Amino acid sequence: MAFFNSLNRFGDYCMFLWRCFSIPEKWKEFFKRYLDEISKLGIDSIPLILIVSLFIGSLCTILIKLNISNPLLPRYSVGLTTREIILLEFSSSILCLILSGKIGSNIASEIGTMRVTEQIDALDIMGINSANYLVMPKITGLITIMPFMVVICMATSLFGGWLICILTGIVSPDTYIYGIQTQFTEWYVWFALIKSLFFAFIISSISSFYGYSVEGGSIEVGKASTDAVVMSNIMILVADVILTKLMLQ
Repeated sequence: MAFFNSLNRFGDYCMFLWRCFSIPEKWKEFFKRYLDEISKLGIDSIPLILIVSLFIGSLCTILIKLNISNPLLPRYSVGLTTREIILLEFSSSILCLILSGKIGSNIASEIGTMRVTEQIDALDIMGINSANYLVMPKITGLITIMPFMVVICMATSLFGGWLICILTGIVSPDTYIYGIQTQFTEWYVWFALIKSLFFAFIISSISSFYGYSVEGGSIEVGKASTDAVVMSNIMILVADVILTKLMLQ
């Protein structure tokens, strides 16, 4: 029974996306909302990204130095390993898991509140495709801004590792920078950026769907926000495994 309920839910999600990705009736209004969503979902999240990335880069450097104690390993391995962890996993996957809590709950609660206060019903009565009007700017806006946030995360995390080297002296800053530059693989940066596009779509579309399909009152809106974050995290992890297998094999 649970399987059929899940299958029915997935069908509703696909039909919801079909309604979202229709041609906007007024392009001027779409681009206005599109820019607003870029600012609200992306630019407003930059302070959180800077704080989290700075400390994660510092912690990665400290923990790697503590665990690489073999004298046969070169000291620049700290910078090299920190770079690989940040590029391959943290700057895309872990960052999006963190952002799904902020952005996903924001989207689900906003659209869910509009549903329970009958604002969406009002749009439908006026003949407006409410799914396209409300959701498409959020999906396209987050997909547009997410790669830029990933690049900011990469730079800030590596800077955090360099800063902790200066403050603590666990590794020479020059050695750390040399490790970052050693055996650099450009594809890893593109790999992180490509993954971020998929993750941005997952966060925005799933959160919008849960908010759009709310039935009830404020309690159901809160539950939908929680469910949206949980499901987004699960799908991000599933997509991460699949994309890593496809692009790094």
